[in-house]
Amino acid sequence: MTTDTNLSSEQYQKKMQRRKEIQEKRLAEASKEKGLTIVNTGNGKGKTTAALGMVVRSLGHGFRVAIVQFIKGAWEPAEKAVLSQWENQLDFLAMGEGFTWETQDRERDILNAQKAWEKAVSFINNPDYQLVLLDEVNVALKLGYLNVETVIKALQEKPQSTHVILTGRGAPTELIEIADLVTEMKLIKHPFKEQGIKAQAGIEF
Repeated sequence: MTTDTNLSSEQYQKKMQRRKEIQEKRLAEASKEKGLTIVNTGNGKGKTTAALGMVVRSLGHGFRVAIVQFIKGAWEPAEKAVLSQWENQLDFLAMGEGFTWETQDRERDILNAQKAWEKAVSFINNPDYQLVLLDEVNVALKLGYLNVETVIKALQEKPQSTHVILTGRGAPTELIEIADLVTEMKLIKHPFKEQGIKAQAGIEF
C-alpha cells in the first residue's frame, strides 16, 4: 500500500488535485437544502457534547435554538450556565429529574418524558426555531416512555427548514432509518469503568 509519505512531490500534487476535483464535483452536485434529522447514539461518550457544538454554531449564526433535556435535570449543567449568555436566542428546558436508576419511579419518569415531548413538539413546529436539540430522547424511546411512531411522525411533519438533533444511546432502528445524519459513538476506553476515575468538572459535567 502506497502512503502519502512514499509519494514524490509531483505524485502528491497530482493526487491532491484529483481529490480536489472530486470534492468540488460533490459540492456542485449537493445543491439541496433541508432541515435535517440528526441522531447521535451509541455507548461512547460525546453524544450530547457533539450536539452542543452544533447548538453553539447555530447560535453564532444568530439562529433561534431550543434544548429539551429528557433524562437529566436533577442538576444544573455547566453548559446551561455558559449558554445563558444567548438567552434571547435560546430556550433551555431540563424536564427530567435525573437518571432512571436515581428516580426509581417509572410512572413519574413516563409522565416527565411525555411533558418534555409536548414542549419539544411545540418548538419543532415553531418555524422561528432553526435548531431543536432533544437531549437523551433516545433513552426515553428505548425505555418505552415515548412512542416511536409518534416521534417519527412529528419529525416527518416538521417545518422544512428546521434541524432536529436526537441524542442518547439505544436509538430505535425506525428512527435511524428516517434520519438524515446518524453518528454512533463507540466506546473504546472509559476512565470510570476501566480505571475507577470519578466524573470530573469540565469533562463529565
